[in-house]
Amino acid sequence: MKDLKKYIRTIPDFPKKGILFRDITPILQNNQLFKEVIEIFKKEIPKDIKKVVAIESRGFILGAAVAYLIGAGFVPIRKSGKLPWKKIKMSYNLEYGTDVIEIHEDAIKKGEKVVLVDDLLATGGTAYASAKLIEKCGGIVRKILFLVELEELSGRDKLKDYDVFSLIKF
Repeated sequence: MKDLKKYIRTIPDFPKKGILFRDITPILQNNQLFKEVIEIFKKEIPKDIKKVVAIESRGFILGAAVAYLIGAGFVPIRKSGKLPWKKIKMSYNLEYGTDVIEIHEDAIKKGEKVVLVDDLLATGGTAYASAKLIEKCGGIVRKILFLVELEELSGRDKLKDYDVFSLIKF
């Protein structure tokens, strides 16, 4: 396995001053690195998974590839107002305010085992709300996968009740 961390581009002061943005596009642009990430994720996924749920937007890239590889369905979780069908919503706290995410109400069957995928674990708020949204639909979150984890923000603490895997840690 290559040292994938060295392929993450760090962009200072984006999207605002004081933030170090961890850009995963160099990995996505390299077919060998992208394939390696998806293969590693595949090894982490329990065998009984029926759906891969991914969080908007970069999570979609990883989640769709994983779903295809393991032969599972793909379910998007989106920000409020982006899904066209009947939905279930979940609001959650941000650093300054709240946000809302949604899933189609028929996306996950009661008792269906799923894996949740996103590109980055920071504070854990979006992933936690997504896991709770899946459970509200009747799904069972068997694993949560992240490409990058920002350890100093302690997002894993918010996800302590879940099996969490992150490939690259900063």
